[in-house]
Amino acid sequence: MNICLHKPTLKQPNVLWLLFFVQQGLDPTDYKIYDYRVFIRNKLIILSNSYFFPEIHALINDDLSAVDALILERLQSDVVLINQLGRYIISGGGKRIRPVVVLLAARASGATGDEAIQLAAVIEFIHTATLLHDDVVDTSDLRRGKETANAVFGNQAAVLTGDFLYSRAFQMMVEVQQMRLMEILSETTNVIAEGEVLQLLDCNDPDTTEERYFQVIYRKTAKLFEASAQLGAVVAQQSDTFEHALMEYGKHLGNAFQLVDDALDYSATTEVMGKNIGDDLAEGKPTLPLIYAMQQGTAAERTMIREAIEQGGGEQFDPIMKAIGRTGAIDYTLQAARQAVEQAVTAVSVLPESSYRDALIALAHFTLKRTL
Repeated sequence: MNICLHKPTLKQPNVLWLLFFVQQGLDPTDYKIYDYRVFIRNKLIILSNSYFFPEIHALINDDLSAVDALILERLQSDVVLINQLGRYIISGGGKRIRPVVVLLAARASGATGDEAIQLAAVIEFIHTATLLHDDVVDTSDLRRGKETANAVFGNQAAVLTGDFLYSRAFQMMVEVQQMRLMEILSETTNVIAEGEVLQLLDCNDPDTTEERYFQVIYRKTAKLFEASAQLGAVVAQQSDTFEHALMEYGKHLGNAFQLVDDALDYSATTEVMGKNIGDDLAEGKPTLPLIYAMQQGTAAERTMIREAIEQGGGEQFDPIMKAIGRTGAIDYTLQAARQAVEQAVTAVSVLPESSYRDALIALAHFTLKRTL
C-alpha cells in the first residue's frame, strides 16, 4: 500500500480522530506518517460504532473487526481504479448497521461459525454497490460529509465499480455453499433494483400515495435489512417461525431507518446529515413529509408543493419548509418511524432471551436517534 504523507485538513477538531490517537497512545498532533484516508478510517468507523452504541459494539467487537478486515481483503483487484474507488466508498464512514444486524441476528439465533462474518461483508458490499448506483442516478455530490464517488471519479467509474461490488458479493455468497442463502440474496438484489426503478417512476409525480411510498421504501431500503436479519436465522438453521420473526424485525427496522432519513432531509442540517439538505425536493421525490403536507396543507400550499415536485429544484424550499412545519409533516413521519420501531421490537421479542436479542431491540430504538 502506498502511504500518502500529508496532513489532513480539518476545519474543526475531529473528536473521533483525537480519541483514536489517545486510545493508541499516539501524539494527536503528529499527522504526517499516517494516511488519514486509508490507514485509520476503518478504525474510526469501528470507534464511531462504539461511540454511538457501545453495548452493542462490545458484544460483537471481534466479529465487526473481522468483517472490516474481510471487506478490505476482498476489495482487492488487479484493476487499480477499482481498488481506489472501492476503498474510497467503503471507508467513507457509516455505522455498518446492516452488517451489525447480520451478526446480532446470527448470534441471537445460536450461530457460532464464521459464516455470519462472510455474510455481513456480503451485505455491506451489496449496500455499497446500491449507494454508488444511487448517487449516479440522483446526481448526488455529497454523502456522509464528503464528495460522492461519482463526483470524484466520474459516473462511468462509479457505476462499473458498483457492478464489481455486486459480483464480488455473489462470489462470496457462493463460497458459503448454502443454496438457501443464495436464493435470499439473489431475490433481495432483484427487489432492490425494482425499488430503484419504482422510485424513478415516482420522481416528479405529486400524485404518489402513501401506499406507493411505503412500497418503494420497502423495496429500496427495508428489503436489505429484512434479508440481513433473515440470514442470521438461516445460517443457524433455525425454524421457519424463528426466521419469520427476524425477517419482520428487519423489515420494520428498515422502514424506520428510511422514514427517519426522509424526515431528516427537511429537519436537519448538511453538517448533521452529511449530505445536502433538500436533495429529495430538488430531485422531485415525493417522500412522506411532502405527501402529508399536501394532504393537510391549504390549497395554495398544495399547489406550491405539487409544482415543486413536478419541476424539481429547490427554489421554493423555504416556503415549503414552512408548510411542512405548519402541517406537522415531520412529526407525522417520525411517528410512523416510531410505530415501525415498535413493530420491530415486538417481532424480535419472541426470540429466546439473550444479550444479542436485547442488542437488536436497542438497535431498533437507536434508529430513531440517528443522524447519518
